[in-house]
Amino acid sequence: MAHITDPKVIENTSMDIIDGLLAYKRWDDKFYPIVKRVVHTTADPVFAELLEASRDAVDAGIEALKKGCVIITDTRMAQAGINKKRLQKLNCEVRCGIDDPSIEMMAMHESMTRAAAAIRTQSALAPRAIFAIGNAPTALYELGELIEGGKIQPYLIIGVPVGFVGAADSKEYIKTLEAPFIVINGPKGGSNIAAGIVNALLIEASKGGEVLCI
Repeated sequence: MAHITDPKVIENTSMDIIDGLLAYKRWDDKFYPIVKRVVHTTADPVFAELLEASRDAVDAGIEALKKGCVIITDTRMAQAGINKKRLQKLNCEVRCGIDDPSIEMMAMHESMTRAAAAIRTQSALAPRAIFAIGNAPTALYELGELIEGGKIQPYLIIGVPVGFVGAADSKEYIKTLEAPFIVINGPKGGSNIAAGIVNALLIEASKGGEVLCI
């Protein structure tokens, strides 16, 4: 059976199919690439209806990446899924401290999840960063409390934790704060989506010299 093997053709064909599935005019030109990348990542057009962003979110994310910002994630899966060639091109760095032994000790001592402890620790090192949360609602709550306490000022929060306990509520909480955000409303989400949104922003930020992102 014949099949496509060229990765760029696969991606372009996928994006053409997504264009046909979505009503392009429903999203502005800045947000639509994010929508497309999430649908591409999940192969599920339903996610297009769940995405929401603050008015300045896409611009804030792109400008931060152009400056060579730090990206902090809550999982190694999200960290691994973010395109390394584009990160290098823009002098950006992605960090995740979830499996650091000191984080486990801190989580036990403070009676908190490792994800929340890692976010607290990493954000202290980089209070101006893009935060991409794809798994743990507790990490998103921790971010919100740090913002309200005046300890951090994120360039952008990508809040897409998944689950039936706390995920939807944590996203609603983030939307009330004075920080640019991109979220998946409701309980759906995932580390792959967090990485996909970062990759979409990296593509936009690195235009003028494309790097293959498959």
